Amino acid sequence: MNMKSPAPVALACVLAVVIAIPFDVLAQSQPQRAGEVSRVIPAVNIARGPKSLVAAAKTIVDWLDTVNTQPNARARVALDDGSVLNIGSDSSVHIVKHDAGAQQTDLELGLGKLRSQAQKITQPNGKFEVHTPAGVAGVVGTDFYTSYENNMMTVIVFEGLVRVCNLAGVCVVVKPGQMTTVRNNDAASPTVEQATLSTLTDAISSTVLEGPSGATQAHHIGKGTGIALGAILAVPIIVIPIVVTHGSSAPKTPNNPKCPTGAAAC
Repeated sequence: MNMKSPAPVALACVLAVVIAIPFDVLAQSQPQRAGEVSRVIPAVNIARGPKSLVAAAKTIVDWLDTVNTQPNARARVALDDGSVLNIGSDSSVHIVKHDAGAQQTDLELGLGKLRSQAQKITQPNGKFEVHTPAGVAGVVGTDFYTSYENNMMTVIVFEGLVRVCNLAGVCVVVKPGQMTTVRNNDAASPTVEQATLSTLTDAISSTVLEGPSGATQAHHIGKGTGIALGAILAVPIIVIPIVVTHGSSAPKTPNNPKCPTGAAAC
């Protein structure tokens, strides 16, 4: 009695199963690129499912990856739509989604500090959101800082507008040079206030990465924040004592005819 080989039958079954699966489901099973690491200060790792990868320059970052920085470590991630994430030390950022074509970005800051320089949203239904356990910050083309520490979310805006909402859905709009905080399980409306110079400086310094020669790279400051800084600097008695210079010589004080030479208030 002739016996037919089971191979053709098995192949036909496999093809039938593949054809029955929608194409978009198959696409979702493949890693979807969100961007890549452009610079790191070790040690930084990327959690990808059960694996932990050591991050370096040019390391690919996919959807659902989590970028983790250790003490004294920082990372810069260049997203594929041109947005940039500067991640501070002791931080954890989960890249839930980054669809560059549709301009839909969802990030989860589980802990630590993150400065996001987002591209302007031009696509219908586009969004750029940073979620924390306390609330969410949604933007439309902006530069802003988010931290989540001690059960409190802090948002500082450098450029553009940021809509900050607590988990109860109560929202405020934060403008350049302003900040707001949201605590866990706080249903009250967040309070918007002017950020102090020291607060703005701390937000920048905690997320900036050093250049190849060791000099810190300059961060872009928007017009609105520049105006806010100018207003703060207009009160030198308060601001000047907290400014720290990096040189050995004392900063030069502009001549002021209303003040005696060498007066501290000048």
